[in-house]
Amino acid sequence: MVSIPRVVIAAPASGHGKTTVATGLLAAFAARGTRVAPFKIGPDYIDPGYHALAAGRPGRNLDAVLAGPERVAPLFAHGAAGADLAIVEGVMGLYDGRVGEGDFGSTAHVAGLLGAPVILVVDATAQGRSVAAVVHGFRSFSTGVHIGGVILNRVGSDRHESLLRDACEEVGAPVLGVLRRHDAVAAPSRHLGLVPAVERHAEAAASVEALASLIASSVDLDEVHALASSAGPLPVTAWSPFDEVSAAAFQVPGGTVTESRPVIAVAGGAAFSFGYAETTELLAAAGAEVVTVDPIHDEKLPEGTRGLIIGGGFPEVYASQLSANVSLRTDVARLAAAGAPIVAECAGLLWLARSLDDAPMCGVLDVEAAMTPTLTLGYRDAVALADSVLAPAGTRVSGHEFHRTMVSPRSGLLLAPQAEAAWAWRGAEPEGFIAGNVHASYLHLHWAGQPGIASRVVASAATVE
Repeated sequence: MVSIPRVVIAAPASGHGKTTVATGLLAAFAARGTRVAPFKIGPDYIDPGYHALAAGRPGRNLDAVLAGPERVAPLFAHGAAGADLAIVEGVMGLYDGRVGEGDFGSTAHVAGLLGAPVILVVDATAQGRSVAAVVHGFRSFSTGVHIGGVILNRVGSDRHESLLRDACEEVGAPVLGVLRRHDAVAAPSRHLGLVPAVERHAEAAASVEALASLIASSVDLDEVHALASSAGPLPVTAWSPFDEVSAAAFQVPGGTVTESRPVIAVAGGAAFSFGYAETTELLAAAGAEVVTVDPIHDEKLPEGTRGLIIGGGFPEVYASQLSANVSLRTDVARLAAAGAPIVAECAGLLWLARSLDDAPMCGVLDVEAAMTPTLTLGYRDAVALADSVLAPAGTRVSGHEFHRTMVSPRSGLLLAPQAEAAWAWRGAEPEGFIAGNVHASYLHLHWAGQPGIASRVVASAATVE
């Protein structure tokens, strides 16, 4: 049993202010000395960065599609260990799930898996008494969701606030807070959403501090905590990376977890800020010594590196700096040539290319990468087309794409025999590259949903001279 006060921050649709409220609540409670655990529903990497700044501990994702619904509550229990309160930010609208699958993967779905009450954040711009219909509709749409209160956002005046409060009272919806239109705390955006906190740490920290003050003065924190405390015990055992890699060891060529603790570098810094905390936890549990490398500033891979993980981010924004770091690019190419496992997702694929928007990159893959005005976004049910360091051929995974770039050629099929295609999914040509022990693709995976990956990568790294 896991007993921790918890509440989900939801909204009728995107843009109503979930991130503002969730981040502000985390910061406000932390300022009061409450140990808060932050979570984000869905695959988003950027919001958890701001959550982490506010809470002082890693922001984690709860994604029923990528990790499986059976792992949502265990991952929550793992991430909330030692906390006094958990704040879970939703995704899109409350009932917006994976396309074609009802509310699967939605905020409502995850709230149900956690047995957590919901606070509905409503943008009240240009609304009066009709706000009651919105709240009533969302409360009555599903009997499996408990909306315990409302926070009204972008309220125009005292009279507007009074009108909205009266309307919510008509349908018995407690108003837990009111934010005025002039209260907005700005955060800059870019082509994939907010600029990650790691890229503007000082400014982001100041924004989070301002949000803490705003929420503390605009929201009844005691009522929020009381609502969160109404969540009953969660009958679940916390997720454990050590248990996961032990259970997955049978998938590892050659046996079990290595004892030699090979060094595996994980790309970080401003250009590669997309990653899930469980990835490094699984690598460490599988026997790796995990270290971080910043491809903008570090001129060499860490001493003894025998594997490299390159997640998502914004290499297109930092193409000139990445290109100028010739010594590190050479090091990465040398590592690939030595047969070390290299796993690259999205931004990592671009860095391994020959060039990105004509700026020279690592040249591990004979492909060209470039920005495009088209946003590619969505979950993908994929199958592995060949054996790789990531997975055996035929392995089925659920992943996520999120980018405004393209690579040419699209897959290793057009580079044969030097490379093979990585993935295939319905409605698209094969995608990604397998070249030796290099696996590079646009597909983002949550390794908690495929714990055998960490064991395979570490076992492969242990064989590298």
